[in-house]
Amino acid sequence: MSIRYGTPHRSSSHASHYGRPPSTQYGTPAPQGYYGHATPAPGYATTPAPGYGAPPPPGPPPGADPQLWQWFSAVDTDRSGAISVTELQAALVNGNWTRFDLDTVKMLMSIFDTDRSGTIGFNEFAGLWKYIQDWQNVFRHFDRDRSGSIEGAELSEALRSFGYNLSPTLLSLLEQKYASGPSDRYGPPPGITFDRFVRACVVVKTLTEAFQRVDTDRDGWVQMNYEQFMKIVLSAP
Repeated sequence: MSIRYGTPHRSSSHASHYGRPPSTQYGTPAPQGYYGHATPAPGYATTPAPGYGAPPPPGPPPGADPQLWQWFSAVDTDRSGAISVTELQAALVNGNWTRFDLDTVKMLMSIFDTDRSGTIGFNEFAGLWKYIQDWQNVFRHFDRDRSGSIEGAELSEALRSFGYNLSPTLLSLLEQKYASGPSDRYGPPPGITFDRFVRACVVVKTLTEAFQRVDTDRDGWVQMNYEQFMKIVLSAP
């Protein structure tokens, strides 16, 4: 059972630290409804049968959306009532059927594991599901050529719309760092898949906000010691 994201489409809290897809106001929700909501891959809503001797899955909490609960139960393959990093990575795939990058999965877990249990329960999963839907709408909006990945000009446009005017040098570095594969020596770097696009944008947002906290006079220059610098760098997801 896999949840597929970033598929080309031709028709029309703790999370506050990272926020939903950022806009020009740094962290306010991006416009909704670019292409509707995420559509599960065929068979997504089918809950796998528990293995021999496995306990029956617990019932949904009061007021839970039945379909979302069914999806949660399908991802929770060990029937523990919570989703681990391994289970989440096994369930999330990009539009080209590659699994989500492990670092991206860990980032998502860190955002929505609000009780710091190392897993996410149903309510945390509901927030994660909405967060990914919002990002999918953003990804589809800026994937102008419907390639299923974000390339240089598309990345620049997306970041500008969020209020991040990066230099060509920084854009090139970002594109190379989060590209879905090694760069061709003589050609442009490969595109950025959905999972890596989300992480790239969150990293830019996190580092920008960390810089702004130090840049108290807002002149674009800061003075910091080595420990302050390392704290900012290591805070990036």
